[in-house]
Amino acid sequence: MAAESLRADARSNRDQIVAAALILFRDKGIDVSMKEVADRAGVGVGTLYRRFPDRGALISAAAEAYLTGLAERVATASREEDDAWSALRRFLRECASTGVGAFASSVEPAMHSRIHADPALTRVRETVTDAIAGLVGQAHADGTLRPDVGTADIARLMTLQIYSRPDEDPSNAVERVVDLLLDGIGTAWPERRAEDR
Repeated sequence: MAAESLRADARSNRDQIVAAALILFRDKGIDVSMKEVADRAGVGVGTLYRRFPDRGALISAAAEAYLTGLAERVATASREEDDAWSALRRFLRECASTGVGAFASSVEPAMHSRIHADPALTRVRETVTDAIAGLVGQAHADGTLRPDVGTADIARLMTLQIYSRPDEDPSNAVERVVDLLLDGIGTAWPERRAEDR
């Protein structure tokens, strides 16, 4: 029982470290100190280095968590929404509101090269890409997504970063910009615009 408790503690420490790294890499870039990551995770630096012997190992773990999180988001949206367009809308809103773009821009090109060098990371990335491609294909078939908008376009839109003024609620800024963006890629936009005249 003690061994199981130790394993659970080790998993918990690892998860806390990766979660802290995801936030700090997003906010400060990958050059943030390992001590700052450990402090944010609530563990000692020694514990961090036992789990991740160097910065590269931590970047790889953060990349895997980032991609796995995207895969879970797109899968959940696909499962819970009524159609592909609704799933794409939900997925893009979640990407914007959780700062996917800020994370991606902070860790590039280091994460990009790691993803392409590590077969496990490549597989997770392909899972995300395939799921988005499936939604795009279905939305095209349903006639709800503009035919000239492809999977690569959705991948770019996932990394949209939205500025909000100091005097405004960031969630309101995200909602407004994402609404405008979705109106631009959905096929219902010209009809809605005509109705508004």
